[in-house]
Amino acid sequence: MNVNKAMQIALKKVNDNVTFRTIDAKVLICYVLGISISEFALSRRYLNLTEEQEEEYFEYINQINNGKPLQYITHESFFMNTKLYVDENVLIPQPDTEILVEKAIDIINNKNKKNIKVLDLCTGSGAIAISLKQELKDRVEVFASDISEAALDVAKRNVSNILGEKDSIKFIKSNMFERINEKFDIIVSNPPYIESEEIENLPIDVQSEPHIALDGGKDGLKFYRIIKESISEHLLPEGYLLMEIGYNQKDKMLKLFPGSECIKDYSDNDRLIVYKK
Repeated sequence: MNVNKAMQIALKKVNDNVTFRTIDAKVLICYVLGISISEFALSRRYLNLTEEQEEEYFEYINQINNGKPLQYITHESFFMNTKLYVDENVLIPQPDTEILVEKAIDIINNKNKKNIKVLDLCTGSGAIAISLKQELKDRVEVFASDISEAALDVAKRNVSNILGEKDSIKFIKSNMFERINEKFDIIVSNPPYIESEEIENLPIDVQSEPHIALDGGKDGLKFYRIIKESISEHLLPEGYLLMEIGYNQKDKMLKLFPGSECIKDYSDNDRLIVYKK
């Protein structure tokens, strides 16, 4: 079967409650064929799937219809123009989170200090920690923590693949701050913040992501309260705390962290709380 026909059929087969675009159909075809998007673009008119590849392609479409994210099939996700490995043990990094990284870089570049200590709390795939180390190099000493050993394994794999030096980021297995004894110039976090009862209303592909990384308790603020209780012990003087939030959590978060500011993402949604000690 020609790849163009396979993509057309796939797009018609996918359920309306699943986000699956033409670019996703291309990415999946390329994954099955073992070629790059650029190779696909140059030769798509002449590309055909074997019977085995056709069967594999439409089996993946069935998995997507059942809620499996495309990124968990290809094990690839892009963040800050960097390709990350992802699997069912970590959230899929989202473009909205990039504003957190950009703000952290801006703050660090304006600090008159050589060695900046950074903690990425609830690191997941390591996307934030790796992006900061990749951009700022020796200016930062980066620590990354997570409660999930499986998530830390994914983050370590990404560090090895992207940064090359497995010790360039220090990892800590910790339930929030329980096993963290350091103080930091900057703490960044994208903690679970979805209200427990709202998880079942999320798109089915999002529901397939690890609930431990989604569920923020009854009102979505459980982990922000934990951060609030411990932050003074872990921020150095003039230190910053940057946290991603849900689009509707701004007012509650500004009350929880008096004196902080809220920054919008590129879709004009409230997305980032910036608190300075």
